[in-house]
Amino acid sequence: MAGQREDFSPDEGPSRERDKNAKSTFRPYHHPAAGWGAAKSVTKFLASEREAIDGPQAILKMNHEGDGFDCPGCAWPDDVKGLRLDICENGIKHVAWEMTHKRVGSEFFAAHTVTELSKWSEFDLENQGRLTEPMTYDPETDRYVPISWQEAFELVGRTLAELDDPNQASFYTSGRLGNEATFLYQLLARELGTNNLPDCSNMCHEASGRALQAALGTGKGTVDLVDWEAADALFIIGVNVASNAPRMLTSLVQAHKRGAQIVHINPLVEAAARRAIIPHDFLEMATFRATPTSTLNLQPRIGGDMALLRGIAKAVLEEARTDPKAIDAEFIARHTAGFDEYRAMCEAASWTDIERQSEIAVADIRRAARIYCDADRSIVSWCLGITQHEHGVDTVREIVNLLLLRGNLGREGAGPSPVRGHSNVQGNRTCGIDHRPAEEFLNRLAQVCGIEPPREHGLDTVHTIQAMQAGDVKVFIGMGGNFAMAAPDSTYTYEALRKCELTVQVSTKLNRSHVVHGRRALILPCLGRTEKDHQRTGIQATSVEDSMSMVHLSVGMKQPASSHLLSEPAIIAGIAQTALPNSPTPWQAYVEDYDRIRDTMAQVLDGFEDFNRRVRLPLGFRIRQPARELVFLTPSGRAEFSTAELPDTTPAAGTLTLATVRSHDQWNTTIYSDNDRYRGIKNLRTLVFMNPDDMRERGLSEFDEVDITSVANDGSKRSVQKYKVIPYGIPRGNAAGYMPEMNVLCAIGDFSTQSDQPIMKNLEVTIERSA
Repeated sequence: MAGQREDFSPDEGPSRERDKNAKSTFRPYHHPAAGWGAAKSVTKFLASEREAIDGPQAILKMNHEGDGFDCPGCAWPDDVKGLRLDICENGIKHVAWEMTHKRVGSEFFAAHTVTELSKWSEFDLENQGRLTEPMTYDPETDRYVPISWQEAFELVGRTLAELDDPNQASFYTSGRLGNEATFLYQLLARELGTNNLPDCSNMCHEASGRALQAALGTGKGTVDLVDWEAADALFIIGVNVASNAPRMLTSLVQAHKRGAQIVHINPLVEAAARRAIIPHDFLEMATFRATPTSTLNLQPRIGGDMALLRGIAKAVLEEARTDPKAIDAEFIARHTAGFDEYRAMCEAASWTDIERQSEIAVADIRRAARIYCDADRSIVSWCLGITQHEHGVDTVREIVNLLLLRGNLGREGAGPSPVRGHSNVQGNRTCGIDHRPAEEFLNRLAQVCGIEPPREHGLDTVHTIQAMQAGDVKVFIGMGGNFAMAAPDSTYTYEALRKCELTVQVSTKLNRSHVVHGRRALILPCLGRTEKDHQRTGIQATSVEDSMSMVHLSVGMKQPASSHLLSEPAIIAGIAQTALPNSPTPWQAYVEDYDRIRDTMAQVLDGFEDFNRRVRLPLGFRIRQPARELVFLTPSGRAEFSTAELPDTTPAAGTLTLATVRSHDQWNTTIYSDNDRYRGIKNLRTLVFMNPDDMRERGLSEFDEVDITSVANDGSKRSVQKYKVIPYGIPRGNAAGYMPEMNVLCAIGDFSTQSDQPIMKNLEVTIERSA
């Protein structure tokens, strides 16, 4: 309420020294997203990390064009107006976590065996601070010991060169890698002779890329931030905005103020789907004036989104019988293929089936359709709530179907907008991290770089793990991220990593992937995004691509945490020079001046022509999207309607469908505390959110302990024990809990046949009271 001060309990601040005996509490959160709750949390976090000076300086540099660095958190675009405080709570936490004064050097490893460290929590591992020097595992002492950079490079290079087949190595990357390092990394792998380039997209947005490629001829969304500012209706599906893409809150608040309609579709009504106060709106902060961020909230059952979307399309087509303007017939005729078949499928779908599969009443589906029909320009945005399912590709294609019905493509304020959850994950794919590379890309790489890249497809994330388990992949190199914790079927993944001859982790902080390692193991510490990258020709800038295809430069502001740290391009080049002694690639010259890397990238990558000049323009440049210009690189030369059958999403008798989610005080596998402010949780992560009726049916009360057992497609079972039950507003037959703790429940074989993504948001489970 305007002018009324909010109570921001429970305490938002992370507990630095985790009290294992602290009482767990649950109190539903009814306050605005962001606002003073975020400000209080950030202040506590900066104080706890002793960043009272560097933290505020970083806030003024983060996401700022010209002399700033790109937030290493989410991939939301920078504000087109050059907003000085284009920041968010989670971004500041992410930066402060990287800028910590705590250090992990040889003295730390001398004091702790790997066996001891393997028993520490994820928080406790990362909370030790920044890694400061290269380390190698000594099996005799069960400790990591120092190793020189040259010795480390020689160990990796020698091991790679001695493999019987280059496909016995796999090169993983997370989204933290800049474009220049990404290009060098894929060049290293392909010059060695493998396309084994798994990445975090294989676990997150692979379905989006495949669906958009099939429907539109491009694997990316077509909108930019200007479109968000012009849309009449926004449909936000399967996204926890306040935690996963907090800067989107600004767009939602602005949209509501200008009269746009906002529909949130998610099994859980998250805080960002109610109202928010944007911290850099000083007047609203001073008056505690919150702005609504939704017009309509719909809670489908887990996996029921496709049926809901089909229902909206059906209602739109019914409206078109009496009002021809309900669909854009001219657009459909000129630019699409397959409309008649899709219309017939929608007409044949029964409202009874749609309501049962979606768990949304027909009247509410029609309300959403009315909003869609009344809007001249609509954007549909989605995240992992859509993709981590068996039918993720079909669901994204259903989003495109809906957009095509009203010509919401190729014009301002309209189009598909996937939310990439990690900075530069989209740039990684653009710049060559792809286990299924296009033939045209390989041809250009061969011509420009003077190598002969392999043509057969490589291994993605799931198949890399299976190959390690089978002994077919012997060397695993992880460029950023925490692979051991991010991957599915934790027990299986741990066993697979331990079977490797060599595991190499390029990291900024200690994590699970360092203590779950191969027979030989290296920790190679690298610069963080916030740190100055000193090379022979001066301080270097790297480029990143946001989730809306804008490419811009990032320049660190702080001196490195240790004089022993190397940049990611330098580490990649060091490995390459030992593994490929006769390489035609000028590795050292590339490291000395990243402009030289960009000059080569400009010749290889579509849309990167004149790279060095364009990336230095204000806010950089946008990669051309043919579909945005109504040029469709599909077999028909048109946008393709799809006609997939609706999947059966109803859980079997006695089971629930469980989705893994992140807490608010978490970024991917990095856990800042055991709190989840927006869901009202304090001092607890081993929990499961359940519908109160499902709890009563099982005789459960709040905080009762339960065992959760998943049933894999092959009939095998996996369990976690003594998780506490939290009653929550989630549809009956559904449940949710935190990753990475619940990743163990997703069997390695339970991945989508459409995208090869682990189905971490569609697990069949039973929940029973613990003995």
